[in-house]
Amino acid sequence: MEEKMGRRERKKLLSRKAILDAAVREFSRKGFKETSVADIMNAADLGIGTFYNYFESKEEILMCLLGRLVDEVDEALAGMRAAKRPSYELLEAGSRITARFLDENRFLLPLFLAAAEHSAKPQAKMPKGMVTPRFKPIFEDILREGQLAGEIRDDVSAELIAEMFHSIYQAAAFSKLSIGFQENVALKTRLLLAGIRKQ
Repeated sequence: MEEKMGRRERKKLLSRKAILDAAVREFSRKGFKETSVADIMNAADLGIGTFYNYFESKEEILMCLLGRLVDEVDEALAGMRAAKRPSYELLEAGSRITARFLDENRFLLPLFLAAAEHSAKPQAKMPKGMVTPRFKPIFEDILREGQLAGEIRDDVSAELIAEMFHSIYQAAAFSKLSIGFQENVALKTRLLLAGIRKQ
């Protein structure tokens, strides 16, 4: 019986991943609004009714994808923390990973920016009762650690600096400069890091 449950659970995980991966492809190809649940499920090669076994709405898929970003950043930074890298290197890496993820999944950018506004409070809620991914606190924690270690200026709150990091993505998204999104974020991040590092 345990083996049967194990297979069933594996199948569920694979189906959920197939839906998420198909959603990424369809949202990237057609845009979020133009993509229907039927489009996603056709791309996943699963029945439409199966969608609702895993997700309540397309919006919930977006939140799960933002969760993937948080997990990706957390995982990369965990290794750097274990190697005792300075806080400004963690901030640069977190910013770079985020920029790459958002550039590859542009349909997530508006939700990412909206989620940043709501993520300051524990268990912050997005519209329709969805819990926001805990992204901004990752930067706040690094900033606080850097302030305690004497690497980051402490005359400005970590919360304010974290908001500045989040504003970089919006500024890069609406930039009229003839450089790509990731390069734009990298240049702005470098300037911000230069301003907050203790000399």
